[in-house]
Amino acid sequence: MEVILMENIENLGAVGDKVNVKSGFARNYLVPHGKAKVATAANLAEFEARRAELEKAAIEALANAEARKQAIDAIGMIEITARVGSEGKLFGSIGVADVCDAIETMGGDVQKSEIRMPEGALRVVGEHTVDIHLYTDVDTQVTVNIIGEE
Repeated sequence: MEVILMENIENLGAVGDKVNVKSGFARNYLVPHGKAKVATAANLAEFEARRAELEKAAIEALANAEARKQAIDAIGMIEITARVGSEGKLFGSIGVADVCDAIETMGGDVQKSEIRMPEGALRVVGEHTVDIHLYTDVDTQVTVNIIGEE
């Protein structure tokens, strides 16, 4: 199924691109969420009328993501205190919500869905690097230092 993208979508395309996607992906996700429209003559004409507005919104979103990235980079290292056992293992774990709260208390602006922890929650004391994906092609990292207390 051919659709016109109304916003930048990672691994798919940019605003205004005509792409072929599976019909289920278009019907169930892209079209209902307003991320794309079916590529008909009427929708093409409507898109061309709104092209400048949509491209301006995409540029603003990118600028906002870059500003948020600079604010997060300025934080540097985040320290989280957690209870530990005798061997340095945590009672429980430090997850996405804990990292998100720590970044927000330090003055950064991040959503839980933007934090990437592919290895899962942090379970040992020490420094860990956590990836943050803010927007298409706007990624940063933050160092989380877990300090143990008994």
